[in-house]
Amino acid sequence: MIASRRILPAFILVAVLAAGGFWYGRQEGNGRKLPAKPGPVPVTVAKAELSEMPLLLNTVGRAEAWEGVTLKSRVDGQVQAVRYTEGQAVKKGEVLLQLDPGDFAARVAQAEAVVARDEAQLAKAHADVERHAGLKARGFVSDEKLNEMRTNEMAVAATLKADRAALELARLQLSYTTIRAPFAGVVGARLVFPGSAVKTNDTALAVVNRVDPLYVTFSVPERHLSRLRQSLAQGPLTVQLSVPGSKSEELHGKVRFIDNAVDPATGTIVMKAVFDNPRGQLTPGQFINVSTTLERLADAVLVPNEAVQQGANGNFLYVAKTDDTVEMRKIEVLASHQGKSAIGQGLVAGEAVVTDGQLRLTPGAAIRVKEKIGDKGTEKPVEKAADNATGKTKEGEPAAGQGSATPGKAATGASVR
Repeated sequence: MIASRRILPAFILVAVLAAGGFWYGRQEGNGRKLPAKPGPVPVTVAKAELSEMPLLLNTVGRAEAWEGVTLKSRVDGQVQAVRYTEGQAVKKGEVLLQLDPGDFAARVAQAEAVVARDEAQLAKAHADVERHAGLKARGFVSDEKLNEMRTNEMAVAATLKADRAALELARLQLSYTTIRAPFAGVVGARLVFPGSAVKTNDTALAVVNRVDPLYVTFSVPERHLSRLRQSLAQGPLTVQLSVPGSKSEELHGKVRFIDNAVDPATGTIVMKAVFDNPRGQLTPGQFINVSTTLERLADAVLVPNEAVQQGANGNFLYVAKTDDTVEMRKIEVLASHQGKSAIGQGLVAGEAVVTDGQLRLTPGAAIRVKEKIGDKGTEKPVEKAADNATGKTKEGEPAAGQGSATPGKAATGASVR
């Protein structure tokens, strides 16, 4: 009986607390606002274009000098003077270095003296022959003596010929002490200095490269070889060249060489193109981006690269429909270049694709199209703003935190991926 009296007040207390909690929860629920219904997603769209564009094969090549030579001495000697400046543009025949010519000049003088002696001896021998011929006519000398004089004259003439050759060799060796540029080009760093000893065909004296025109050597995958040969059969194959990371104008060249074998280690074949380099924009050994035109895509559907998204099942994009919703489309990208992608399947020309705001989109989501106008990028809505959770927003007011983008311009080419 006593226990029942103790339990009853505790039960009543629990019931009162439960009723109070229920009442408090009702009051809180009546005062709390419902979550806002998400409005349309602000997006930027661009219209798919139908155009013709070249299909480009993009590779990386390296520039090579049209002509290049490392100059070496053809005689032993010592450097007397270096007459070029490092990096100097030189003309054909311009003097680059001078070796000490003293020893070789002395050899030339010695050879000239020997030739002069031989010429005097030859003149005497010729006079002897004529005198003995007169004596032989009058019977004062025998035929044997006359023949001896003629033989002596021929021997002296042969000696003179040999000594003249020795003189020419001495003069040639003297000319080797002057090192000249074999062709017009640019000379490299200084390799020797006055007083340096040089050996025949051993010591490098200077490096001269002809940089106009230039070669560019690059490799292409063997799977493109048949199309490259077809393009070459139709005429000269043109390539576009640019320096990686540079915004300078592109250079244009023509393919001059395709190797006769595929490298089995890499599965590529070497090609060479030649291009004019009058201002020396490019230097031998420099890496160059090379774009080779394989063929032209006729009536290609082009969209900005920003519209193409990557998914688990491949490429896709969002197409803006006329009812202000989006549809997700799986697409096939044939190629891309200069901010444009060529679509093979999944899209037709004239359809509008989303280029900005895709992160908040799902298939069937409502959208509000915006565009970018003016130099400062002022946003200008082209559709009315949608309802939010608490009521109507002002007409034309963009949602907070959303940027804008401008549909890209038409591309000039497509690159093979």
